Amino acid sequence: MRWIYLAIVVVVAAATLIFALQNLQIVSVAFLGLSIGAPLALMIFIVYILGALTGGTLYALLRRSVQGSRRMSA
Repeated sequence: MRWIYLAIVVVVAAATLIFALQNLQIVSVAFLGLSIGAPLALMIFIVYILGALTGGTLYALLRRSVQGSRRMSA
């Protein structure tokens, strides 16, 4: 089973590397008057990391809130 997981990781890493190498053109993103230009692959990576951080933080906040309300009602 370990070899299957390793193969999946290698395939995903290779696909990610190919994507990054094929998307080197500069794109610009504007938000609240701030504009930044960077390679498309880098922009996607940054947005992915920001989404993972905010999603994980929101999930932890909601879980803590539900656990706190269960303790209060019990």
